[in-house]
Amino acid sequence: MSEISSIEALEALYDAPSEASLTKVTPALTPAYQAWIEHSRFCILSTVGPKGVQASPRGDDGPVVRVTDPATLMMPDWRGNNRLDCLRNIVSDGRAALMFFVPGSANVVRVNGQARLNAAPDLCASFARKDVAPRSVIIFAISEVYFQCARALIRSRLWSSEDESAGLPSAGDILSEITQGGFDGASYDAQWAARAEKTMW
Repeated sequence: MSEISSIEALEALYDAPSEASLTKVTPALTPAYQAWIEHSRFCILSTVGPKGVQASPRGDDGPVVRVTDPATLMMPDWRGNNRLDCLRNIVSDGRAALMFFVPGSANVVRVNGQARLNAAPDLCASFARKDVAPRSVIIFAISEVYFQCARALIRSRLWSSEDESAGLPSAGDILSEITQGGFDGASYDAQWAARAEKTMW
């Protein structure tokens, strides 16, 4: 194994970046980037903190973030598993990144910047759904925006109409395996859809 241990060795393996890959980067939202992000219902939130890095899927049935100005995004923290991994990182560090997807598009839009949390009642209430407000809102200060090369999504056929989930272990299967049968995974799976419907927001 030939380990790469310097930036010079790494760069020697690759061609120079194309003009487009450098031109696409902007320090704030352009009208086109804003339109793209406002169309996205799903993104990945990545953070870094004292215990390492975290990546968390975030989704909504409308825009996953609110654009408040070209340099600021807001994301309600809807109900999840209460591990708070990314939120702990944001409180500790603040460096964060978002990766926005739109079904059918091979492009992905990436946003890097600094995140902070706000739990002001009026702000949280402004995101309320079905009389439920998020407990906090992630406020994201943008430092750069760019679209990602489409090759990864094209190679993976991510948006193909094929259902490739048959035979995959369920969440209950995973829990049962980890606990060597001590967790009732079958009941967890059977009750999940109804539980999720009641606690979506």
